[in-house]
Amino acid sequence: MLIDAHKATLLVVDVQQRLIGAVTDPAGTLARIRWLLQVAGELDLPVVISEQYPQGLGPTVTELSAVAPAARVVEKRHFSCVAADCLPADVLAREQLIVCGMETHVCVLQTVLDLCALGKQVFVVDDACASRTAYSHATGIQRMRDAGAQIVSREMVAFECLHSSSHAKFRLISKTFLVVEQP
Repeated sequence: MLIDAHKATLLVVDVQQRLIGAVTDPAGTLARIRWLLQVAGELDLPVVISEQYPQGLGPTVTELSAVAPAARVVEKRHFSCVAADCLPADVLAREQLIVCGMETHVCVLQTVLDLCALGKQVFVVDDACASRTAYSHATGIQRMRDAGAQIVSREMVAFECLHSSSHAKFRLISKTFLVVEQP
């Protein structure tokens, strides 16, 4: 199955001020998620950002919220966005969710497993997820794959949303975002 921009929402899970420094490669993680948010903005893909207990862990990292000013921000205390019942009904009504964020093996994993249990088509952006250790990240990705989630890269998201080089935004996306692959 391919990502369909008309059926998908981008869900960014818990990339918060007090958590980002604990993951492996915090600067790279932020750069990759920012890239994904910018592409989503160019393609008019709906965006939801979750925050785990923001009173204690702080808000979403400013450089991300700045590139997605129209994103809906939802708060939660459960690790899963689904268990927390914080996702708006219109988001849950969409067939596909593209998920990135942190931590891969906790909040991203539990959200993805719950979305799969709801019958959603879930695409986990491997290079836009992070954990405190590489092992935890890899284990979380494998478990989500085993549960039926599709594991994708940022470029897969961009090209599948574009669907064709005849898309009105193809030249803009390719010149702006695909010139040099970011790590």
